Amino acid sequence: MSTNISKYKTDLDALIALGDNLYFAMRKSVYPEEFADYIRTILATEEKAQDFLKNLPNFKLKYQSWYSESIVIIKQLLPDRLADFVKYYEKSKTRKVLEYGNYVIEDYLQGMTVTRTYNNSNVVGPYAAIPQFQQQLSILKSLQSRFESSLFDIRQLVQADLFDSELAVAKELLKHKFARAAGALAGVVLEKHLIQVARDHNLAIRKNPAINDLNELLKKNSVTDITQFRRIQLLGDLRNLCSHNKDNEPTRQDVEDLISGIDKVIKTVF
Repeated sequence: MSTNISKYKTDLDALIALGDNLYFAMRKSVYPEEFADYIRTILATEEKAQDFLKNLPNFKLKYQSWYSESIVIIKQLLPDRLADFVKYYEKSKTRKVLEYGNYVIEDYLQGMTVTRTYNNSNVVGPYAAIPQFQQQLSILKSLQSRFESSLFDIRQLVQADLFDSELAVAKELLKHKFARAAGALAGVVLEKHLIQVARDHNLAIRKNPAINDLNELLKKNSVTDITQFRRIQLLGDLRNLCSHNKDNEPTRQDVEDLISGIDKVIKTVF
């Protein structure tokens, strides 16, 4: 079975390859003739150049999915650069005038252009988004070196592998009708993950915290939003049903919901 580390590397390589093609597609869109001439020079033959240009993705159709997937992997591997990555896409809420220095990819996707009315000259347009996307792509590419660097902390990735393995054991227990044991084991995974998330955010954790304590701590410090908080709250209740409530027996559906919910939390709450 492939590890989370190899999966991250494979996903990252694919995102970078798509990013390179999106960069070329953006340049083709903004400077069609100049870019076509450049590709002809690089590829030497007209046929190869035409094939390359024809097979480039449509930036406006492919960018959003690339952006969403890139955010997930940056949030996991390089969270300190996430705000920068988002900044190159989103319009600033404080922006009053659109100009070259604050033109972002969101403007490009909407085809925003500013011209001077008295002489119809271009003040800023889609070309200004090219360096913004280059910066996003550079942040994504910087993740590659983290896998090779001795300073790269693989603790989270290794831990994610262990959590996946423990949830697999919980599923196997449930398959053999050990619902309470399966739920209890899955609950331990949730608790350990929330503790690690709190530590990653340098939050003070009291001794022997319960899932509800950790859930409140993460919400209070804006690590989780209200939807995530409520989901974890529900999972905590299901865990307690399996581990502490001896009067009511958890159903198979209860434990299935618990395991699938925890699997989602460990992949989306960091």
